[in-house]
Amino acid sequence: MEAYQATFEDLEGVSRLFNLYREFYRQPSDPEGARNYIRTRLDHGDSIIFTVKNEKNEYLGFTQLYPTFSSISMKKAWILNDLYVDASARKHGIGELLLQKAKELALDTGAAGISLSTAVDNHAAQHLYEKNGYVRDVAFYHYELDPGAQ
Repeated sequence: MEAYQATFEDLEGVSRLFNLYREFYRQPSDPEGARNYIRTRLDHGDSIIFTVKNEKNEYLGFTQLYPTFSSISMKKAWILNDLYVDASARKHGIGELLLQKAKELALDTGAAGISLSTAVDNHAAQHLYEKNGYVRDVAFYHYELDPGAQ
């Protein structure tokens, strides 16, 4: 198995995984919304999606990265926004394949780095990231604003 950059041929498989990913983060199932979201990303080319399939052409996992920029380093950077491995395929190295592909993207584009966030109770993901060289940020606080909440 290998991770590769998704194309329109992967729309259905990646969309299914994306919907499962959203459900994991306690969002309601919305297969059509997931499909439209992934199709739009592929249409606009505003994210990079890597996926992994097995020999039966079953989609096992995906990751989605968005480009950004680092003012301090004056370089491109990547936000690893989504990473999901189907429950039936966990503990088989799929997450590591996807992280390796993300790292290759960062190296190939001369990026300053890759940032990500995960739920504080997602210990399996934290272990995977730390095992693959990601370091938990203890130097900065991160803030978010929901503009419609005030």
